[in-house]
Amino acid sequence: MSIPSGKAIIFSAPSGSGKTSLVKYLMQQVPDLGFSISACTRDKRGRHEVHGRDYYFLSIDEFKTKIDQDAFVEWEEVYAGNFYGTLKEEVHRIWKEGKAVIFDVDVKGGLALKKYFGEQALAIFVKVPSLEVLQSRLNDRGTETEESLSRRIYKAKFEMTFEPQFDVTVLNDDFARSSAETVSLVKEFLTR
Repeated sequence: MSIPSGKAIIFSAPSGSGKTSLVKYLMQQVPDLGFSISACTRDKRGRHEVHGRDYYFLSIDEFKTKIDQDAFVEWEEVYAGNFYGTLKEEVHRIWKEGKAVIFDVDVKGGLALKKYFGEQALAIFVKVPSLEVLQSRLNDRGTETEESLSRRIYKAKFEMTFEPQFDVTVLNDDFARSSAETVSLVKEFLTR
């Protein structure tokens, strides 16, 4: 499939909705997509995270300098002193390869990207059937404390209110169905 560069696919969802799994599957099925690596100021998690592959790990000063240089498409201070953002040079790197750029971002970041790219973008909101299902998925990860789980559920309730602002919603209740729907949506958008 020949894909014109200049297009953007944005995936957003509350944590635990399965957006990252859908993005990984989509990248295997549609090879003309390039994954946008975000910049952040948080520490690497263990040895498995690599600068330039998982994130661009920046100091707070480096991040703020890039803000001053207008180097970001969008950025956000997600938690106090914890910045995340999309570098313009990352988007242009992918477009120069002749690929469409794909994003896996939180809801606020997704809406900022949608506004920035306008008609060049397809913004997909991924949701689960209920908050109970979301809580169960987060519990199953085994990485959440009682407090962090409560915070994520509270944030998820808030993020779900932004669903109508996205172009399309994918209900991730059955991975085989939702992944096939996602591939279909993206292929249709890319060939327009």
